[in-house]
Amino acid sequence: MNTTSLETFLTLSKILNFTKASEALFVAQSTVTNRIAELEKELGQPLFIRSPRSLKLTEAGIRFIDYANRILALEKSAITTLNAQDCSRENLHLGTTNTIYECHLRTPLLGYMQENRNVNTKITISHSMELLHALQDDLLDFAFTYIPLKKQGFHCQCFKKDELVLVCRFSDTKYQTGVTRKELPKLNYLFCNFALQEVGLFIRQLFPDNYQFPFEIDNSTKLLDFVLAGLGYSFLPLSLVKKEINAGRLRMIPLLDFDSPIINNYLTMKEGMTFPFDL
Repeated sequence: MNTTSLETFLTLSKILNFTKASEALFVAQSTVTNRIAELEKELGQPLFIRSPRSLKLTEAGIRFIDYANRILALEKSAITTLNAQDCSRENLHLGTTNTIYECHLRTPLLGYMQENRNVNTKITISHSMELLHALQDDLLDFAFTYIPLKKQGFHCQCFKKDELVLVCRFSDTKYQTGVTRKELPKLNYLFCNFALQEVGLFIRQLFPDNYQFPFEIDNSTKLLDFVLAGLGYSFLPLSLVKKEINAGRLRMIPLLDFDSPIINNYLTMKEGMTFPFDL
């Protein structure tokens, strides 16, 4: 499968316009058209729905995005490995979600790197499912995720448990004695899509169907800034906000008639491997 065609497909899947895609790739529009046609012929599936005024991905095209990214990543990894200058140095490639990195991995990783200067270390920050795919494709040595991998040949362990807490800026005292589930939709709630089945479902079920959140973001560590600015309330992992709570910058709101779920943090690796430092 031609990697140039895959790169062309990924560019077109984002832009959804042949003319603009050709400009982005610095090739003729006919070249883009031919590459996509060749790829569709090879796959035996149409990847795009073409009409005079629009271009849309087919279901096959949507599914193929992940595979195309993984194929290109695997090629890049192979080239990097084969062209490594110093084969005497060890390599460590970790994949982690951003929140797990900030809460649990950053400090012990820094200590490990300071004591092991002969190790080439690479960190990939991504979402849980993408990290688990990369691990299975041999693009990662270890994956830190919110989703467990139950597959033969891999060892998955829950290395940390985190409490999900409702917080706001400390100066906001309106709900300092607690909040009921019924009162939640009245809050200016700042929503984070944790990409966690249990946690994401828990938060959405607290609000009415089709509820419009005033603010949404897909990164909980970035959401913290908005809560500190006094823009609203949000459920966040206790390990992420504990320092701010202890410093008197955030207030933890008691939940009066419901409980929040526990967040499981998973470390996954191939069977027989050992993680190189303590967490």
